[in-house]
Amino acid sequence: MDTGPNASTSSGSKQESSSTPPRPIPSIPSVGSLAGGDWPAQAADAIVNAVETVRDRTTTPIMKIARGLVFGVFAGTIIIVITVLMVIGVVRLLDEALPSGVWLPYLILGALFTSVGALLFLRRNAPAPSAGASSKR
Repeated sequence: MDTGPNASTSSGSKQESSSTPPRPIPSIPSVGSLAGGDWPAQAADAIVNAVETVRDRTTTPIMKIARGLVFGVFAGTIIIVITVLMVIGVVRLLDEALPSGVWLPYLILGALFTSVGALLFLRRNAPAPSAGASSKR
């Protein structure tokens, strides 16, 4: 139990000490004296700026990558569908235009695709020779 000069008695009254004056209540600083008086707005602005910085460095690049992937997959799908439909159209056009059966359009398109594939195969990038190995064997 507290027995100091400011301790409460059982009746709820305080004992007064005649030697020490009562302590003053500490003053609470006014809002105007803290950081120019606009500290709540400054704190909110600092938080908003921090959140925007984190979002700009993380979410924005991820969204750009995701958007690129979605548009790339969509464009790739459309290109594949258009290519397949064009090949079907060319086969049907050649089938109607040529007097023989459907084997002749297949032969023509097969030769065309084989020659284009061989040309692309020849133009591919050959691996770079290693620095220590000779270029001719």
